[in-house]
Formats: sequence, structure tokens, C-alpha cells
Amino acid sequence: MDPSVVIGLLLAFGSVVAIVTMEGASISALLLPPPMILVFGATLAVGLAGNTLRDTVQAFKAVPKALLGKAPRPQESIDKIIQLAEKARAEGLLALESEATDTKDPFLSRALQNVADGTDAEELRIMMEDEIGTKARADHASSKFFAALGGYAPTIGIIGTVVSLTHVLENLSDPGKLGPMIASAFVATLWGLLSANFIWHPFSSRIARLSELEVERMTLIMEGVLAVQEGAQPMLLADRLRAMVPDHHFKGNGKADAKENARAAA
Repeated sequence: MDPSVVIGLLLAFGSVVAIVTMEGASISALLLPPPMILVFGATLAVGLAGNTLRDTVQAFKAVPKALLGKAPRPQESIDKIIQLAEKARAEGLLALESEATDTKDPFLSRALQNVADGTDAEELRIMMEDEIGTKARADHASSKFFAALGGYAPTIGIIGTVVSLTHVLENLSDPGKLGPMIASAFVATLWGLLSANFIWHPFSSRIARLSELEVERMTLIMEGVLAVQEGAQPMLLADRLRAMVPDHHFKGNGKADAKENARAAA
């Protein structure tokens, strides 16, 4: 699990708790069921209305991965490709069939099986690019769904506040109740803003970012497998693949350490 998720959400909600406590208010004053039900319930409802049911289900299936998913490690993919390149040069492309069976990565497995089966390089590139494009579109739909919820939530919070203030105006004859009633009326707006900026938009951004990293990983594998099929020299291929990855994605001193480790292993 990426600690940034936990750290970010704890700091965000902790800041709200801190300011409420420092102002001398009570947290229970914000945890009012009616406005929370309206904001969360109506937000999800209009999100569903604006998308297909399959899109909605797929978006919520992406939530566990957004919370628990780790960023891909490019060095692991590069090391694997170099291993495959060395094996292909030593034993031939047919030897990659056993690797296709053993690997746990479905994308890499299908690519290696096609190489072993003698699929034309251009056809293989088209197939892999299509799969990468499909993955990117599916993730974009999930990210877009939560971005839409983030847009709906503040407006729905305002609707809740307007409804509550209407009730306040009905009780102007009792001034003693106006203060608490007005305060509770604005809780709906608060939850609309909180849910949008502390939940829905972060979910959208994280799904989009993890998707970008996964697409980069798949592209790295695609270029590597196609180079292996062409018989590329392993060390030159390693340098080429590392050039495709930003330096900060490598541990330690970045690409320099990665290159030295690869040469030492070879």
C-alpha cells in the first residue's frame, strides 16, 4: 500500500478536526445524519444518473486498487526484459513459451506467447497498443466518474443548506432556536465541500495517476518484448529501456545505480 493515501487523508481530516477543536466547537455538531445522507446519497444518485450502471460498478471496483495499489517498479520490468533477451539469444524465441506460462503478468504472458508463436512484429505491436489503449480508456472512465461526483457534491451541499434555511425561516418567531438551526443548516455545505475535496477528487486523481504509471509500464514491456523479438543486444536494450523512465522512478541514485546493478548481474 502506498503510504501517501493514508498520510494524505489523515492530514486532511485531521486538519478539520484540529480547527474545530481549536475553535471550541464539538465534532458531533458536524456529524449530523440528515445533511450527510443528503450529500452522500444524492451525490451518488446523480453520479449514477449521469453514467451507465456498468461504468458506476467499474468505478467503485477501482477504489480498492486506488487505496491499496502500489506504483509499478520500472526496474523490475527492465530486469525481466533483459532476462528474456538473454534467454532468447541463447536458446531462441521458442524458449519464451515457457516464460509465458510462468509469468504472473497477463500482458507480458500474452506478448511472449505471441512471440513464441511467430506473430509478425507489426501485428504484435498493434495488438499490444490496442490493449494498452483499452486499459487507459477504462481507467479514464473510472477517474472521470469520481471527478463528476466531486463536481456534484458542493452544489448538493448548497441545496441541503437552502432546504434547512427554509425551515429556519419558518421558525423566526422563536429566536432562541435560530442560532443552532442556522449552524446545522450550513453542515450540508460543509460536507459537500469536504466530500468533494477530501474524497471524490483525490480518488479521481489517484486512479488517473496509477493508470498513467501502469500504461507507462505496459509501454515499457511492449517496447522491450518487440526488441527481444528483433534480437536486440541485452545491455543496449537495458540502456534504451532506462531512457524511457524518469530518473526519480528508480531507487537510490537513479539510473546510474540501475545500470551498474544490471552490468554486475550480467
